[in-house]
Amino acid sequence: MRLWSLHPCYLDGKGLVALWREALLALAVLEGRTRGYTRHPQLQRFREHPRPVAAIRAYLAAVHAEAARRGYAFDAARLGPPADAAPIPVATGQLALEWRHLQAKLAVRSPQVLERWRGVAEPRCHPLFRVRPGPVASWERAGGG
Repeated sequence: MRLWSLHPCYLDGKGLVALWREALLALAVLEGRTRGYTRHPQLQRFREHPRPVAAIRAYLAAVHAEAARRGYAFDAARLGPPADAAPIPVATGQLALEWRHLQAKLAVRSPQVLERWRGVAEPRCHPLFRVRPGPVASWERAGGG
């Protein structure tokens, strides 16, 4: 499971579909509808949010918006009720690690998408997050955490 801190605009089609599915799984975990993935480290920052379910729904809403912008037909009914959630902080070190991680993935599966973003030095974060200075998150398992 990878719940990107990066804005979903940077993902290729395969990555965007995977993010949608993984965030829906995260919603099911946070709502207590599944027993799998309950201890997944990517869920930590959502669990620490004052309203975890609202936070993951707000996260999903932004993924849905990006998918709709690209012409994908993701089922908005799966989001549940509209959610407004306070922003979640994300450190510059975490964003940098994720940016490198995504670039490595794109180099293999979508070189044309990687080329589109080659000049981006400081990528935008997902709309739910607010950037602050700091290192890679303690829950990160992709290296550097």
